[in-house]
Amino acid sequence: MDCTNCKPKLCRQSESCGVEKFDSAAVIANYQDPGNQKILQAAASLVDNGKSGTLSRLQETITFIKSMSYKKVGLAYCYGMEKDAKLLKDIFKAEDIRLRAVSCTVGGINQNEINAASYTEKVSCNPLGQAAELNEEGVDFVIIMGICLGHDILLQRNLKADFTTFVVKDRVFANSPIKAIT
Repeated sequence: MDCTNCKPKLCRQSESCGVEKFDSAAVIANYQDPGNQKILQAAASLVDNGKSGTLSRLQETITFIKSMSYKKVGLAYCYGMEKDAKLLKDIFKAEDIRLRAVSCTVGGINQNEINAASYTEKVSCNPLGQAAELNEEGVDFVIIMGICLGHDILLQRNLKADFTTFVVKDRVFANSPIKAIT
């Protein structure tokens, strides 16, 4: 399937193009799961009824957290964004949301201790440690901020909570990877 080359765009008119390999009935049934419904409805409330494009990602995140009634929110951040992480914590605190912020260097583990191909005795990013800490703290939602590619995959695979990415790391384009193709 390659939707970018589709001409009629039938899906945008509530019709199937007939190329899909997934079972539509099974997908629709999966949406009926109460957990999926709650997330779907909270997400829809951010864009429906003319709200699309009226909230920043920060405002959407705060609104989503409140509508989902998340009680424990985690922040997995890159140590290079600690200043921004502190600002985010302050903003969330003003919204009565307490963040449990965990740096990528949590645990102070050296690279050569976890990477069999590394001989560097410098502190390593520790996405598995971040996930373990946030899981131990029992967070129900995690905000990911500036975690390196690859490390983000390990973090996401191991989180037990819902999560969203707030900042994608891109050292060339000031954390805005879309600039590479525009």
